[in-house]
Amino acid sequence: MDRRMFLGVLGVGVLGTLLAAGCAPPAPAPTAGPTPGPNPTPAAAKRPLFVGTYTDGDGAGKGLGVGTWDAGSGQLAVSNVVPVANPSFLAIAPSGEVLYAVDEQKDGGVNALELTGAAPRTINRQSSRGAGPTHLCVHPSGRYVLAANYDSGSVVVLPVRADGGLDPATDLAQHTGTGPDPDRQDGPHAHQILPDPTGAYLLAVDLGTDSIYAYQLDLATGKLALRHQVRLRPGSGPRHLAFHPNGRFAYVANELGNTVITCGYADGLLTPGREQPATPAPPAGTRNYPAEILVSPDGRFLYVSNRGADNVAVFSVAADGELTLVGAPSCGGSYPRHIGLDPTGAYLFAANQKSNTVTSFVVDRATGGLSPVAAPLVTPMPVCTLAL
Repeated sequence: MDRRMFLGVLGVGVLGTLLAAGCAPPAPAPTAGPTPGPNPTPAAAKRPLFVGTYTDGDGAGKGLGVGTWDAGSGQLAVSNVVPVANPSFLAIAPSGEVLYAVDEQKDGGVNALELTGAAPRTINRQSSRGAGPTHLCVHPSGRYVLAANYDSGSVVVLPVRADGGLDPATDLAQHTGTGPDPDRQDGPHAHQILPDPTGAYLLAVDLGTDSIYAYQLDLATGKLALRHQVRLRPGSGPRHLAFHPNGRFAYVANELGNTVITCGYADGLLTPGREQPATPAPPAGTRNYPAEILVSPDGRFLYVSNRGADNVAVFSVAADGELTLVGAPSCGGSYPRHIGLDPTGAYLFAANQKSNTVTSFVVDRATGGLSPVAAPLVTPMPVCTLAL
């Protein structure tokens, strides 16, 4: 069964346009300082924001939202929409001049958009050689984009051209296997692909096979080599993984199991440890599906968005990597498919797919707590944010 049926840095030109509107490039993450709040700030505090949406179905969006987030107040705004089909996950090139967006549909693809003009311009669209790409990353070398095809359960490698566009795939790693859930695990379903903190390995999280695969990429040929496959508890349905900044720990959000697993990590190999609930009990009769998982830049807190419970669970991270739940504030909407931190870690943004809102929270650096600030951004079917 199709997953969606079941569940219902910036280029010169665009940067110039946003600067004219009072925007500035992101500042480096501070190591200490007061917690920001919703106080009036100069227009120069506004920084670039992109919002990914679904563009099919009732109440769908029209494409990629382009706007700003305010570093003083957390306020979000979208001023332009670029017509791109189902840009449900986004990534930026190391140069900051190209944005990549998946095209999540049966004939899947990845779009490359140039950011050096007055508005984002599509360079090209390249086939992902699979169905339903839900996630992508840019290899740390900047030479390849990798995408995870959820529906067909594969990972694709797309070379980056000199202009930032994408050439046809150099490799496709097809996963195999099933899990015990007949609706969601009838076959492989790759949900995420991301580099580890060293850049030596790429980890693919597969919900359908209850597995996480570690690949190495040959930069000369664009070919993937499988080094490790770690199997999690049957039926857990891993969705996304996040690394601790120290590189020694990783955390897995299990969509079907409604849990988070703490893992040790070294040389591409995950060692699963404690598994615990991703959220306090959701409302009676409601099943919870964890979605996005993040670690704060300082490594002290972990955040999980919960669809069903409609909250953002906050965990403290101990020196040994273990997690303790410290709170689960409301996401401020319905079905938070994605949460993202701004580059400084001062704000968290929740893309609430079913309420058509993106909510802003100020992060308490001492406790990890989240406090809603500013007015929610109202936009059709938001499913991803990228704040620069």
